[in-house]
Amino acid sequence: MSQNQELIQLDNTLWILTGATGIPIYDFNFRSAFPCRQREWGNTDVVTAVGRIGAFDDYATQYAELLKEGIRLVNAPEEHLRASQLPGWYPLIENLTPRSQWYEEIPTVVQIESEFEWPVFIKGVRQTSRHQRKLSIVESADDCRFVLKHYQADSILGWQSLVVREYFPLRQVENPQADRIPSSFEFRTFWWHGAYVGAGRYWWEGQRYNWTESEKTDALELAAEAAKRVAVPFLVIDLAMTNEGNWTVIECNDGQESGYAGASPIGIWQNIIDLERASRRDCE
Repeated sequence: MSQNQELIQLDNTLWILTGATGIPIYDFNFRSAFPCRQREWGNTDVVTAVGRIGAFDDYATQYAELLKEGIRLVNAPEEHLRASQLPGWYPLIENLTPRSQWYEEIPTVVQIESEFEWPVFIKGVRQTSRHQRKLSIVESADDCRFVLKHYQADSILGWQSLVVREYFPLRQVENPQADRIPSSFEFRTFWWHGAYVGAGRYWWEGQRYNWTESEKTDALELAAEAAKRVAVPFLVIDLAMTNEGNWTVIECNDGQESGYAGASPIGIWQNIIDLERASRRDCE
């Protein structure tokens, strides 16, 4: 645990390892919203905690180091990989998300053309490069050559295995910048041990949008099935609506690393606290 991090317990229920990252959509002042206490000095009991300290460079190593300090992150290393990288979650929800293929080495245009029809969506196994349209939405062989040429030189994509996905036209909200992926009717949902604890619009800046009750019901039904299959304690699932009005899973992520987007942080953590308390009552 570094100097800018602290281990606190929310409302005598949930342990959080927190540290400011400087990213407003990720950071949250827990002390301003919940009664908090620190672990007593000299207490060596191992506690299970949610890590809210930003993206992990090497999750398995940091998990082991924190465990030596008596802090067990809520997602085990294998669960983190299953949640955060497409090769981990895709095989479990293949029929709930666009068809995808990942490559350990940069493929050729011919190879991609033999497996997909244009257009396709290209990303890393974990993320896109700042939602850049020119490195994501590929409409032709020439576009693909451009992306493959620049992929490894990109600071975000270069360290990730390349993923090609079937491109589904999504219901657009707005298209404010020509060089950015258009904002779609997309929502980020949070899941705690398979239970829904919060959601908000993914594109939280710009044009406001919201789902109807029936749209929300259908979306959460799909996300709940995905959460059940991926089976990670703290999981984020992003969903979007296609032009045909169907919901699809865009990606999964480790909830410890995910920004809140348009979801309410207070609502998420209060719901998790309530679930933890109910679970403890059931065990008594």
